[in-house]
Amino acid sequence: MRNRLKTPEDFARHFELSETERTAIAHAADRLPIALTPYYASLMSRTDPEDPLRRAHVPREDEFIISEGESQDPLGEERHQVAPGIVHRYPDRVLFLITNQCPIYCRYCMRSRLVGKMDREHLVPVSQWEASIAYIKSNPDIREVLLSGGEPLALGDERLAWLISALDAIDHVEVIRFSTKTPAVMPQRITPGLIKALKTDKAMWMALHLLHPREFTPEFIRAVDRLTRAGIVLTTQIPLLKGVNDDINVMKELMQRCVRHRIRPYYIFQCDPIHGSAYLRTPITRGLEIIEALQGSLSGHAVPHYVVDVAGAGKMPLAPQRYTHSADGYHHFINFRGEHAQYFDSESPALYDSKHDANSKNSATRKN
Repeated sequence: MRNRLKTPEDFARHFELSETERTAIAHAADRLPIALTPYYASLMSRTDPEDPLRRAHVPREDEFIISEGESQDPLGEERHQVAPGIVHRYPDRVLFLITNQCPIYCRYCMRSRLVGKMDREHLVPVSQWEASIAYIKSNPDIREVLLSGGEPLALGDERLAWLISALDAIDHVEVIRFSTKTPAVMPQRITPGLIKALKTDKAMWMALHLLHPREFTPEFIRAVDRLTRAGIVLTTQIPLLKGVNDDINVMKELMQRCVRHRIRPYYIFQCDPIHGSAYLRTPITRGLEIIEALQGSLSGHAVPHYVVDVAGAGKMPLAPQRYTHSADGYHHFINFRGEHAQYFDSESPALYDSKHDANSKNSATRKN
């Protein structure tokens, strides 16, 4: 964390910057700070600004252009904030924002309005955590608590251990979930001390923020192995980004690597319409094409859900339409190869109606 690239001079020493990058870096703090861990920067091309990981994390002037439909709060989280740091959008679970710090700052960050205050004066105080925990305690319908931020694993072991212990003591909380990018951008953070701090009697799940197969380095794989051996269930949340991973072969390889290392592909997210994100957003039709290709070439457990997170409505799953129509008791489908198939359903409305009519006629005949 101390050695991150944070200033224009840091970035100029590490990268051969394009003009659009150089200009954007000089003014990045006007929107969202810049920061890269040395480890993650080492995975990027020093010379090519269109390198996938570099495109997603090094600013360019496009991010200062606000397009139609974009918002500072694209998920409408602020309208669902019910206590300090608590967003309650769904009945049985809450989002608990425990920090506003991140090791790196993604240029498509859906919480760019909140994150980026890096000095210790802006750490979320324990007193605020206590108010958040009081809300969770008071609502017995809450079964899951999702810890996010900022980057929750950027906090120290002692603070995390205190928080996990406090959640452990709430009987109706059954699952503790983390949303984290740390294993991908700073795998050195996944230490035995951290594993000890995360120890809980609850079920613990961790959604890893991944982008590209290139993130599967030996360091990342060791971090993932340490987490899974500790009994933590790993899933993915993958933003779909133009010029980064909006490629069928890239996504296929990413899913295969996840499954190989015991990470369950769970979500591909349509990029949230945060201010200045148009240059990274793909058409929804492209996401559907990718999912259709994955369905035809990977096992079911390796195919994630493709979702659009809509303000005020929640996650809307999207999938290629395989069902075409029904007729005469048959339901008709088309598979990933374009082949047509049918399934006979004895309870289809059309068939039920014809049987009902026939039975009525037979009954009338018997009576006569």
